[in-house]
Amino acid sequence: MATRPPLDDHPLVRALDGVEVLLDEVAALDPTFVPTREKMRSLRAVDRLIARLEGLRLDLLAASPDVAADAGARSAGVWLALESRRGAAAGARDQHDAEALARRPAVMAALRDGAVNATQAAIIVRALDALPADADPELVTKAESQLLADAGHFAPRELRVLGRRVFEVIAPAAAEAHEASLLAAEERRGRVETRVSFRPRGDGVTDIWARVPDHVADRLRAYLDSYTSPRRRHVVDSDDEVGGLPLPRRRGEAFCALLERVPSTSLPRHGGSATSVVVTLDVEALVSGLGSAGISTGGRISAGEARRLACGAGILPAVLGGRSEVLDLGRSRRLFSPAQRKALDLRDRTCRAEGCDIPAAWCEAHHAAEPWARGGRTDLRAGLLLCPFHHHRTHNPAWRADRRPDGRVRFYRRT
Repeated sequence: MATRPPLDDHPLVRALDGVEVLLDEVAALDPTFVPTREKMRSLRAVDRLIARLEGLRLDLLAASPDVAADAGARSAGVWLALESRRGAAAGARDQHDAEALARRPAVMAALRDGAVNATQAAIIVRALDALPADADPELVTKAESQLLADAGHFAPRELRVLGRRVFEVIAPAAAEAHEASLLAAEERRGRVETRVSFRPRGDGVTDIWARVPDHVADRLRAYLDSYTSPRRRHVVDSDDEVGGLPLPRRRGEAFCALLERVPSTSLPRHGGSATSVVVTLDVEALVSGLGSAGISTGGRISAGEARRLACGAGILPAVLGGRSEVLDLGRSRRLFSPAQRKALDLRDRTCRAEGCDIPAAWCEAHHAAEPWARGGRTDLRAGLLLCPFHHHRTHNPAWRADRRPDGRVRFYRRT
């Protein structure tokens, strides 16, 4: 139970202590039996108080460089976040938001009064900061007033759109040029921040995390939604199963189907051959559907899955014991043919340098016996796969490469 504050404290401290005392008085109250109308009134009041307290917190952070200096912290936000065990990164974000709001006193005042919430305030500040640097201050003030008024009627999503278009309201003649500059800046930011990462979970599933420009995401969503349409449910195994699944799961199934149908001939060359996935399995496994199959990217799948992919997806099935192409081309060409390259992938599996397990898909074909320029033959038996690092090393005069009895390559530094 909080105690009554002494009268000589600062009025702000006394007010906050008083709020704690009042909250202590209702801390044990069970809201289950509060009448419905009073619940509605209380929820609105709590929401408004949260916004006002957040405004006060940000205002305090912006005005507290002395706190950072006294505590030896990078900022008051970082100090507070560490005190409340939220982490320094969260504190740095809070300090940034506080300082941005401090440059817009009218928005800060609206937040402290509860007229806008913290999310709306941040959107308004970003919209104002995006206005042209040479904009007339009176126009900026007009835009600020317009957005604060809009915040009383619109949620963050709609307010964000209005923020982008506010220049059309206050300065229609210059709006088109401003919109073009905003779009160009967003496109530059989209290119810089584009990321894709793969996180294998070790249980047969890989998490794919991506950050892409809005227009790319919109295009991907349109593609996936076309696959999740009821008319396109034949792209997965079971119509009934997929039809009853949540949209994210259906889009996941559609993403898998989309990748399986990308024609390899339309993709860039990768490692010396057209980008493709080769699945290798014994003819007995192909017929029976039992056992497993190897993938040129380094993984393994069931023989049943390989049979499914061979029927509809753009993969290259290589059945051991079946018919094969003529691969030895002698001196007729310098580079290994696509057929030879696929055969090298199947034979070597990984980089042939000792201790290296880079998958074949990331390797390059190397004339191991004798370089082509010195009379070497472009034959399958004369080639092997090396990752780019080890391929460069074979051509580095500071290193000597020896073939081991097991076919691996061991490197020695020349003395």
